[in-house]
Amino acid sequence: MANARKALGRGLSALIPDNLEDEDLNKVREIDIDLIVPNPNQPRKSFEPIKLKELSESIKKYGMIQPIIVKKEDSVYTIIAGERRWRASKIANLKTIPCIIRDIENKNASEIALIENIQREDLNPIDEATAYEYIMNRYAITQEELAEIVGKSRVYVTNTLRLLNLDSYAKEKIISNEITQGHARAILSLEKSVQKKLVDDIIENGLSVRDVEKIVRNMKSNKVKKIVKKDKYILNIEESLTNKFAVKVKVINNKNKGKIQLEYKNLNELNRLLDIFNINE
Repeated sequence: MANARKALGRGLSALIPDNLEDEDLNKVREIDIDLIVPNPNQPRKSFEPIKLKELSESIKKYGMIQPIIVKKEDSVYTIIAGERRWRASKIANLKTIPCIIRDIENKNASEIALIENIQREDLNPIDEATAYEYIMNRYAITQEELAEIVGKSRVYVTNTLRLLNLDSYAKEKIISNEITQGHARAILSLEKSVQKKLVDDIIENGLSVRDVEKIVRNMKSNKVKKIVKKDKYILNIEESLTNKFAVKVKVINNKNKGKIQLEYKNLNELNRLLDIFNINE
């Protein structure tokens, strides 16, 4: 967490100290666990049951070492940071847990929850991207501003946000660690229907990121070749018409029907064409 603090802005780093300050220690209260509710804007959407169980066993044995941070709203306490510890404590059947109550603006609350979670290694890339998108939309900030808040480069933030454009199937496989971010970035430019098939190939055949990048390059290359490839007969017609009219002519043929396009660069060329077709006044 010390490295994370160095990357944060001065105001935000003060809200997330390496160790609880004396002032915070004086604010620690044992609160009924049933009066605590999760933050609806929590950036993390998935909690692995096995890891929660492991944490709950640790809490049973050693107690909760670090209090969670909450804010009071009416008769309940909304979690600002520490939902994972709260969930594990419920599994451990604790009646109360230590909390620090902070009265801060909603924006700061969301920033604290976001930063606490994205600095963790176990936050999956899709939850991270969703958190970034939420903060940007909620507070109308740019990618550069977001990058400064979370202590990441703008390129990193951009690449992470791009993961949200993936097919839902691909997103699920990232969350379950069946494919990596590298795999995901390699297939982003493909149509979503193609993404799903390639994701299955990655999992089934254990393809590396380089393997996938090569496959995608070949797919794009073949598609381009297919698009630009024209029947020799059509090419000959285009060449003959171009020579006849002295302007570029394009013949678009599709199953024996299509259109002929003549391109002119100036009004003189247009008038000359109209003369040829005998439709100029």
